[in-house]
Amino acid sequence: MRYFRPARVYVKEEALKYELTDEMVARFNESGIPVEMVKRVRSTFDGTPREQFFEAKRTLVLGVRKKTPLQGCRPSANWQLPFVSGCPGHCHYCYLNTSFGPRPYVRVYVNVDEILAHAEEYIEVRRPMVTIFEGSSTSDPVPLEHWTGSLSRAIEHFAKHPYGRFRIATKYDNVEPFLGLDHRGHTRIRFTVNSKRVVGSWDKATASLSRRLAAAKKIAQAGYPFGFLLGPIVMYEGWENEYVDLVTSIADTFTSEERSRMSLELITHRFTPKAKSIIESVYSDTDLPMDEGERVWRYGQFGYGKWMYPRDAYDAVKQVVQGAIGRMLPQAKVMYLV
Repeated sequence: MRYFRPARVYVKEEALKYELTDEMVARFNESGIPVEMVKRVRSTFDGTPREQFFEAKRTLVLGVRKKTPLQGCRPSANWQLPFVSGCPGHCHYCYLNTSFGPRPYVRVYVNVDEILAHAEEYIEVRRPMVTIFEGSSTSDPVPLEHWTGSLSRAIEHFAKHPYGRFRIATKYDNVEPFLGLDHRGHTRIRFTVNSKRVVGSWDKATASLSRRLAAAKKIAQAGYPFGFLLGPIVMYEGWENEYVDLVTSIADTFTSEERSRMSLELITHRFTPKAKSIIESVYSDTDLPMDEGERVWRYGQFGYGKWMYPRDAYDAVKQVVQGAIGRMLPQAKVMYLV
């Protein structure tokens, strides 16, 4: 089971008045992890840019999420609802490289009740329509759940809500905290999966594909709506067969009834100039395909541009991957291909 053990923890002043801070600090002390109270988090570590980046990834910050307008989260949900930002994984292609740059601290927001109360305001505006919140838009929060318990609290909160729904995505397998919860089918837990080449070469410090599938099986057996994010779909020599193999592995793992609760989200690889710069700096040995000459420039929903695959590549993904899904997972629902 993969979960995050930080090298150090910084507690910001504003976090000290929250009960969750006390609970987490006690757990860190029991585990021998150094904790320091700070007004500001240090901006750099010693060493090369790569070494500084890796040390920042091993740093956990406890803070308070300010009440600012929630950001949209198309196409997976209506709104982002982060309880964590930053991620302990080392996926070369990660879009968070654009968001957090060279100081990718993992930040836990300890004011969970205030975050949930803020979500209620957005639900009220849309009633009687159901409002969906994405808990993994700025992080993979699952490897921190054994420290925080934040996702479990959110799952139980939305379980009681007639108009609110919650979604989580992860590349980790420590799902035991979720298995006994009274979720009432109001939270969908998805697992990001990929081909043998992508997981082997560019997914680092995450759970293996077999462990992700085994964790998804536990979630399915616990009655959750669940699913898979196939992404980022990367086109390289032999990608077609490897993605068909991936769909086959998913199909072989689940019963027909479980597949009826399964969603699939297909996301092709894209990158920003900022992300490429960081990737080449900190993962200097990567062979992730990032040739701008094979891409087209597009602007996304947050106003910045990305290098994306051209239209014929999307057509190929639709034919190969969606075709395999149609043959082997006809009960599952494909939510989108982007």
